[in-house]
Amino acid sequence: MQGLNDCLRHKVAYVAIGEFKPGRFAQAQTLYEKIVSSYSEGFQGAFLLQKMGPNSDQGIAMILWDNIEDMDKNQTELSQKIMAKMNPLFAEPPETDFYQVCSEVQP
Repeated sequence: MQGLNDCLRHKVAYVAIGEFKPGRFAQAQTLYEKIVSSYSEGFQGAFLLQKMGPNSDQGIAMILWDNIEDMDKNQTELSQKIMAKMNPLFAEPPETDFYQVCSEVQP
């Protein structure tokens, strides 16, 4: 039955929607990539989206986890230091929330 349980288990997506100070998106992207590259247990992937348009600093970050507990386990001293560098780049604090991945379609 382990195979069936794997099929029934849904991933969790941590989503942050925000805007960086003018011209800071590229710097924030570098920091974001450093943070997510340090994740291991339960980490299922990450996306960083930038709103299309001239000089847009608006974006959406989505990090996929097996469960919320795995996200908590990956909050290390390193990730906290990197976030401390990223936080001042935001124009205002991002909106964040958790979502259940209900559908995943791959080619």
